[in-house]
Amino acid sequence: MSPSEHPYAFLALYFAVAAAFPLLLLGVARLWVLFFQPKKPNAVKNSIYECGLEVAAPRRIQFKAHYYLYAILFLVFDVEVLFLLPFAAYYTPAVPQSALLAMLVFILLLVEGLVWAWHRGHLEWK
Repeated sequence: MSPSEHPYAFLALYFAVAAAFPLLLLGVARLWVLFFQPKKPNAVKNSIYECGLEVAAPRRIQFKAHYYLYAILFLVFDVEVLFLLPFAAYYTPAVPQSALLAMLVFILLLVEGLVWAWHRGHLEWK
């Protein structure tokens, strides 16, 4: 059996090209920076700015993790709707009972998560 007849030869070639293509582009970008980008650092270029404005004060702001918890809870219940929509669109009286049971378990797990978050006080705005 010759190498060209090997059943996985195409996959090996595909993976080699898939690995080489981004590396080639990164190499070209690196060469562009080395040879064509002007190297003229000065105080204006190295200064910190936001949207073209001078920074008036240190901008280190710490966010409470509580805000991220709100975002994650929103995403969980937003994705819930995406999972329930196809079920609701397909719903006919002939839906198998196993599908109804699967959706019931899914909804009960989400309700359990909501009750847990409510009980722990994660839904209270502080």
